[in-house]
Amino acid sequence: MKGDPAIVEMLNEILTAELAAINQYFLDAKMFENWGIEKLAAHFRDQALGEMKDAEELVERILYLDGMPNLQRIGHMRVGETPAEKLEAGLALEREAVERLRRGVELCWEKGDHGTRELLEKILVDEEQHVDWLEQQFERIERVGLEMYLAEHLHD
Repeated sequence: MKGDPAIVEMLNEILTAELAAINQYFLDAKMFENWGIEKLAAHFRDQALGEMKDAEELVERILYLDGMPNLQRIGHMRVGETPAEKLEAGLALEREAVERLRRGVELCWEKGDHGTRELLEKILVDEEQHVDWLEQQFERIERVGLEMYLAEHLHD
């Protein structure tokens, strides 16, 4: 099915960001693991895998629309050097993803592509949940302090 070029480009933009998120969360997981913060390592590993599933669905949709998935563009990664920086980087990444997906949903409405809109809305709900989880982590850090928060995440 021949898709609208603007939709295909938007899907590729979202795909580029998802691929960067995979790399960022994979590195986060490995660094948390190296620091012995097992719970956060497991969480960020799961996040990387979830982003990979999103990327797979985006590639499939682009191909369905007779587009070419662009896996050559490299998105920007934020590499936090401390646990708090990693959480901040994740929150910024997710907030940007939410905004990007909302723009994509609007474009799909304008162009009448309801199949792509449904896919983006599904991904959007997941990204909003990621934002919520990260915001909760900062609330916990504020209540108990960073050291206590990290101590709670040492063992899975």
